[in-house]
Amino acid sequence: MSFEPTRETDDGNAHSWSASKVSFFARAFLTLGAIFLTLLLAQPFLSSLTLALVLAVVFARPHRAIEAAVRQPSVAAALSVTIVALIVVVPLLLISSRLIGEAVVGANYIQQQLEGGQWRNFIDAHPSLQTLNAWVEQQFDLQAMLGRAVSWLTNASATIIRQSTGQAISILLSFYLLFFFLRDRAQALDLLTRLSPFSTGQTRALFERVGDTIYATIYGTIAVAGLQGLLGGIAFWWLKFPSPALWGIVMGALSIIPVLGSFIVWIPATIFLALEERWGDAIALGLWGSLVIGTADNFARPLLMGNSLRLHTAPTFIAMLGGIQLFGPSGIVLGPIVMTTTALLLEFWRNRKDA
Repeated sequence: MSFEPTRETDDGNAHSWSASKVSFFARAFLTLGAIFLTLLLAQPFLSSLTLALVLAVVFARPHRAIEAAVRQPSVAAALSVTIVALIVVVPLLLISSRLIGEAVVGANYIQQQLEGGQWRNFIDAHPSLQTLNAWVEQQFDLQAMLGRAVSWLTNASATIIRQSTGQAISILLSFYLLFFFLRDRAQALDLLTRLSPFSTGQTRALFERVGDTIYATIYGTIAVAGLQGLLGGIAFWWLKFPSPALWGIVMGALSIIPVLGSFIVWIPATIFLALEERWGDAIALGLWGSLVIGTADNFARPLLMGNSLRLHTAPTFIAMLGGIQLFGPSGIVLGPIVMTTTALLLEFWRNRKDA
């Protein structure tokens, strides 16, 4: 009896298995490489894609109502984009114009204070500060420092203008992408479902988790911004600033923007009070802004969003701050999405192991 044919069959199976294994890893490597290159291509437009995705999810229900009334997908998407642009862009333009106007007034006021020598009169009236002022003038060249500050402000203004132009282009691209996100959302979801390596039910669960995360992040951010605006408006009303309600709205709107914040309003207001020699009010506003308004974001946002994200307060806090550091301003949405989807994927694997 000979076993040579069996050995040939086993060798053939082993060779076939080895070839299929090599082919599998080659396909996997090429696929992962293509995905990586696609992510690199999309990276410059990450902020525009994130904003378009957020707007598409938040305004999905109103768009469905418009689509049902118009019954023309392209016309309904164009109408929805127009409405969203009016809701989002117009308030930003009004707030920006008001801030720029107030910044010009504040700069002129500080310049008048410096040129008129009121700060020297204040020092002369307080002998305890004369020794400090003499030491500062000996150690520092105030005129040269002022010149450098003016030069820095000029360069910073040019940089802000360039960044504003880039932001305007990014916002336009976001609305361009929003049109397709609204019009072709069903086809896009079907395509992602077919391409997903998970089952249809798991993929839909992922979509729902992403949508819930976006809703929680946006509405939590708006709630915290409203809280900060209310706290700032109360402070401005107590200190008898003009238009405290308007400034509360401005501080709330600025709190929505991750890079900016309400401090852009209350810090200059504190400096103004100090220049007016209202030291008690200046100290009170500085403490209120730094200890109450500034910390409301760090404590209230994770508490408001934790239950909706199905995460503990600590991971929610880490997801938001880490997302901003990793992705920039878009990270305030992308960070929680990454954290919640990772938790859901781990749950998928645990359920598979239990089954």
